[in-house]
Amino acid sequence: MFKSLFGSSPAPASGEKGPSLFDRLKAGVQKTRAGLMEKIEDAVHGKKVIDADVLEELEYALITADLGSRTTTEILERIRERVARNQVNDVSELKKLIREYLLEVLKAAERDVPAVDEPPAVIMVVGVNGAGKTTSIGKLTKRLQLEGRKVMMCAADTFRAAAIEQLEVWAQRTGCEFVRQQAGSDPSAVLFDALQSGKARKIDYVIVDTAGRLHTKVNLMAELEKMRRTAQRVIPNAPHEVLLVIEATTGQNGLEQARKFTESAEVTGIILTKLDGTAKGGVVVAISRELGVPIRYVGVGEQIDDLLPFKPENFVASLFD
Repeated sequence: MFKSLFGSSPAPASGEKGPSLFDRLKAGVQKTRAGLMEKIEDAVHGKKVIDADVLEELEYALITADLGSRTTTEILERIRERVARNQVNDVSELKKLIREYLLEVLKAAERDVPAVDEPPAVIMVVGVNGAGKTTSIGKLTKRLQLEGRKVMMCAADTFRAAAIEQLEVWAQRTGCEFVRQQAGSDPSAVLFDALQSGKARKIDYVIVDTAGRLHTKVNLMAELEKMRRTAQRVIPNAPHEVLLVIEATTGQNGLEQARKFTESAEVTGIILTKLDGTAKGGVVVAISRELGVPIRYVGVGEQIDDLLPFKPENFVASLFD
């Protein structure tokens, strides 16, 4: 049972057939699991004591999985501390220690989704071009629809006509409501129309596509703030979620994107796409550790149902089990 903006999400109306969410996540992190666990096994293979060589090999394994230097350093410090206290004597215990720490980091970043008493709930989706924003919106729409929710897409990326058309394709594919204006229109005006329409039609969720922008573009970031103010004039406390879409394949560059967007756009959660296509899925942990921003969803494939709700316990188990 996952939490939604309206409380606990009901079971999908159609019943998600096939592999469980955990099995699909495990398949999605296969490359990361193979790389990380193989390197950890290499580090401890044939060793009976925890020495400098073992720790050096462990450091390499964690860094190459893109856990980040800060997280890696803290894990190694914890291991050294416990070795010094004779609390860890067996190399076989190292994996358990690493697993416990990763879960601790991910759980520390968890934040409850804000409660929404009256619909529509407003989700603003931000990120740079090419990260998979539009596709993620389509997949998120489908997931919410499976929970029995009515969804509207708002095409507030008015800088590119193609962006509007791409989102409209997803609206048609999912059969959801769609609000657009001409390319070049004021994004805040499009958002205003969508929220007014969403209230009138008793829509549960309005998902807002925004222009793909670099976090270094001051004017575009200011536009996001204008959209936020517009949303609040129509619906108090909106947007209820600001989800930043990042490609897992960007690794530590993705972490820097997330840091800048978090500062400028008041990001409340992360959608991490293309997790299945990289061996550096450890960036999930780096984002959580550095920013304290929860991962809300992960993309593990190209199909419409390949956007999975993120749970720390499942992610860590999928790496180690």
